[in-house]
Amino acid sequence: MPPPQKIPSVRPFKQRKSLAIRQEEVAGIWAKFPNKIPVIVERYPREKFLPLLDKTKFLVPQELTMTQSLSIIRSRMVLRDTEAFYLLVNNKSLVSMSATMAEIYRDYKDEDGFVYKTYASQETFGCLESSAPLGWEQP
Repeated sequence: MPPPQKIPSVRPFKQRKSLAIRQEEVAGIWAKFPNKIPVIVERYPREKFLPLLDKTKFLVPQELTMTQSLSIIRSRMVLRDTEAFYLLVNNKSLVSMSATMAEIYRDYKDEDGFVYKTYASQETFGCLESSAPLGWEQP
């Protein structure tokens, strides 16, 4: 029998750990890895179509772009070519795909020192029968 698989918690990271503990964690990360950005990647709470990631905490290089970040997350989810998803920063902002993690950290870091990214499918935002991106009207 194979060993039991670790199932990620569905509670958001901020609800699993206090602010003080998260701040301590970031301080420890910066002490060991001063050139890395601590990132939390979670599934949108009402997401029903995309799988949970096997982990939520990532350390990424400062020069990593949003495009590269999207590719890494996509490969961890093992999506088909036809499946798409959005990557939001702080659960609300779509940022430039050419922005580096250093720029995103400067502009969007949380008070605890992490950058929070949320992924969601197009269907989550009410476009199940449409292939139009958010905010676009079908002809």
